[in-house]
Amino acid sequence: MLDRDAEHLLKLIFAADRHGAVDFVDTWATKHSYTDAINVLLEPAMREFGIQWSQDENISLAQGYIAGKIAEDVVNKAFAEYNHEPRTKNSRCVVIGNIEDDYHQLGRRLLGSFLAMHGWHVIDLGNDVLAEEFIDTAVENNARIIGVSAMMYDNALNISRVRDGLGSRNLNGHIQLAVGGAIFNEDKNLVEKVGGDGTAINAIAALNLFDELWQRSLDMET
Repeated sequence: MLDRDAEHLLKLIFAADRHGAVDFVDTWATKHSYTDAINVLLEPAMREFGIQWSQDENISLAQGYIAGKIAEDVVNKAFAEYNHEPRTKNSRCVVIGNIEDDYHQLGRRLLGSFLAMHGWHVIDLGNDVLAEEFIDTAVENNARIIGVSAMMYDNALNISRVRDGLGSRNLNGHIQLAVGGAIFNEDKNLVEKVGGDGTAINAIAALNLFDELWQRSLDMET
C-alpha cells in the first residue's frame, strides 16, 4: 500500500499532470532530497502505475508517455544532486533492455539512471529487444550482466530465450541474467521459470543485486 504522498503523486501521474507532479516532488524534495523522493515517492508510485497499466486497457499510451517524462524529470534532478561516481574506462558494464514484444520502459529507465549514478557503464538497448541482441552486445562490450525487463507475464516468458542463448554459447554464469518488472513481484516463481539469476523489487534494490551478480561472474573465473 502506498503512503499518502506517493498516492497523491500517483493520482497526478494518472491525470497526466506533468507540471503538477514535478512541482509536488520539488516541494517534497526541498524538505528531504531528490534522491529520497525517488525512493519514497517516485519509485513506489511508478511501480503501482505499471501494475495498473498492465491490468487496465483503459490506461492510454499518452498517460504512459507522461509518466515516463515525470520520472525522467525527477531522475535528472536527483542525478544533478547526487555526488555520483564518475564513469571510467574500467567501469563495470551492463546491458539492459525490455525483452521482445515488451514496451513498458519506465522501470528500465529508472534502473539505468541509478546504475549510471553509481558509476556503471550502462548500455540501454531500449524496447522490444531480441535475445540474440542482448547476448551479442554483452559479449562485444565485455558486460558481465544482462538486465532484462518485462511487464506482462506472456512477454516475460520470452526472457527464457536469453537464458537458452547464454547456455548454447557456454556463457551461463560468466554473463549473469537479471530480470525485473512488476510481474516478477507478483509471481515469485517466474524468475526460476525464465532462467533468471536474480531479481529485485525495484530499481533501488537492484543496485545490490547487480553488485552481487557481478561478483558471481568474477567468481566463475577463479
